[in-house]
Parts: sequence; C-alpha cells; structure tokens
Amino acid sequence: MSATIVKVVIVGLVTVFSSIILKQVKPEIAILINIAGGILLVILIVDLLGGVFTNFYNIFKSTGINNTLLLPIIKIVGVGYLCEFGANVCQDAGSSSIADKILFCGKIVILILAFPVIQSVMDIVLELV
Repeated sequence: MSATIVKVVIVGLVTVFSSIILKQVKPEIAILINIAGGILLVILIVDLLGGVFTNFYNIFKSTGINNTLLLPIIKIVGVGYLCEFGANVCQDAGSSSIADKILFCGKIVILILAFPVIQSVMDIVLELV
C-alpha cells in the first residue's frame, strides 16, 4: 500500500507541474493533463478497492446484517466519490457553477439510494421496541 501512495504522489506532482507549465502556453491542454492525471490516480488505487469491498462484506456477514444493504452502501460511496471527482475537474476547468450542480445532484442521488438503508434501520429499531 505504501508503494501505491508513493506512485499516487509522484503522478499527482508530475500532473500539477506539467499543468502549470502548459497553462502558460496551451491552457486547453493543461485541462486535459489534469483530467488524465486524475484518471490515472484513480486507476492506481482501483486494486485497493477490492479489499474495501471484502471488508464491507465481512462486516455485514459477521454482524448478521442483511447483505442486500451492502450494494446500496457501496453505490452511495461510489456516487459520492464520482461526484467529487467530477466537481473537482469542473473547478479545475474554471466551471465552479457546474461543479456545484454536480455535487447537488450527487447529494440527491445519495438520498434516494439511502432509503433502503434507512428503512432497514427503522425495521431493526422497531423490532427492538
């Protein structure tokens, strides 16, 4: 894992320095460099996500919580990260108003995805009463 974070930092720094240099000459290419660097950073950590999903599954399995809640929770986390990434790309490109709208829409989708989780929690609470 420490080798991965070293790679992430190196790619991040190369992306930033390349973007700074190109921004003076070709600003439109600097934006593409930022997007490509961001995508490369995500690709570098994708392998680590398998362990996260396994840990989530083990927690659900050991606590006896219904496994059908696992998928909505993973979707909620995925939507959050995806919207944050998209919003940051928009902000880097100078479109903060679009970034704000992406985040707002992401929050609405997360709320919708959270309903099964909320319902399940309410069912558990009602069983205890």
